[in-house]
Amino acid sequence: MKGAPKQQKAAIVKFTLDCTVPATDGVMEASRLEKYLHDHIKVDGKMKNLQDKVRISRDKSKINVSARQPFSKRYVKYLTKRFLKHSNLRDWLRVIANDKKSYELRYFNIAEQEQEGADKQ
Repeated sequence: MKGAPKQQKAAIVKFTLDCTVPATDGVMEASRLEKYLHDHIKVDGKMKNLQDKVRISRDKSKINVSARQPFSKRYVKYLTKRFLKHSNLRDWLRVIANDKKSYELRYFNIAEQEQEGADKQ
């Protein structure tokens, strides 16, 4: 009789949040966002239950989230946007995907939007 089927390791996905621009300007601290993610990411339906399934680390102003699948990049964006709203920064900062595995926080370009509005009139 053959042995039990081998279990495959769960694939690990890694996402990066680049907070360089607002952190260098002193608008926000990357450590606060890191703590917010640590406290609010849900694993198995419970917050603060990261165990060994999700790891959050910070390298200066970049936050790295590595997790076992299933874990979505969209969830990281959702929590980042909630953090910005909670910190009253949502009116000035936005979350943009700059490649498949990372997001970047950037300022809204208000001057460009005002110029487009004036051109339409």
